[in-house]
Amino acid sequence: MKLHDDQKTVVMVVDDAVDSIRMINDALEEAGMTVLVALEGNQALTISRNITPDVVLMDALMPHMDGFETCRRLKENPAFADIPIIFMTGLSDTEHVVMGLNAGGVDYVNKPINTTELLARMDVHLANARMTKSARSALDTAGQNLFAVDREGNLLWGTPHVCRCLPDSNHPEFLEVKSQLEEWLGHNLEPGHSMPLKIVDTPRSVEFLALVDGREYLLRLKTPQNQNSAAAALRERFQLTLRESDVLLWIANGKTNREIGQILDMSPRTVNKHLEQVFRKLGVENRTAAAASAIRLLATH
Repeated sequence: MKLHDDQKTVVMVVDDAVDSIRMINDALEEAGMTVLVALEGNQALTISRNITPDVVLMDALMPHMDGFETCRRLKENPAFADIPIIFMTGLSDTEHVVMGLNAGGVDYVNKPINTTELLARMDVHLANARMTKSARSALDTAGQNLFAVDREGNLLWGTPHVCRCLPDSNHPEFLEVKSQLEEWLGHNLEPGHSMPLKIVDTPRSVEFLALVDGREYLLRLKTPQNQNSAAAALRERFQLTLRESDVLLWIANGKTNREIGQILDMSPRTVNKHLEQVFRKLGVENRTAAAASAIRLLATH
């Protein structure tokens, strides 16, 4: 049986039983796949630093580091966010099935392995993973640099560009970025709130878009150059101060005084004082007219 795929599928098999590996290896190679073998969890982690397979077959019970911990460690690597991990186990009780799924696995098969069933399950999960990867690549192409984290700032998934920009768990800045995201997400954020974030010496910002299913914080990674140039255009055209141009820019983006205060780290009262000066310099009487003036200018910028 061959998977319905024009490219050769790379499978990492993690199992300490040599006989089991030999049987699975023969079946996968006959199906036209490339097989990477790890005899224990640390070997799998070492391989993962250099190669990202299309799918992982993971033995649940292994010495030193079991399959559940190995799976969790692999999933800390952003490159493995969409890689399906299928557990192979003789333990079919609910507790171990749940442990595998909670660790990041997508499925499990019982030992002794029925290779026909295994290949069929792999086919389904590979198709789903590749559709997800294609969708996220399309978001990248459209300039939507999206990613999602949990409440603790752990990366759940990201478009390819974002995954390349964010530090992985081995990078010195990983814990700092994670800590900043966790602290920021602890506030009562509303869609559109942004936070400056320096990543690998590159100034960027993160925009909060939505909370999905009560656990997945959907964010957009942005480079501040466009925002800075827009604020500079407003500043030059209307003879505004730096803070006044920032306030006007966010007014043009539909933000309230309270939201602007959170974004720019100032009180709503201070925002209102800046806004009064903006109205005077633009020769308008309200925020709607100010926003319209800014939008007209930025449309030609």
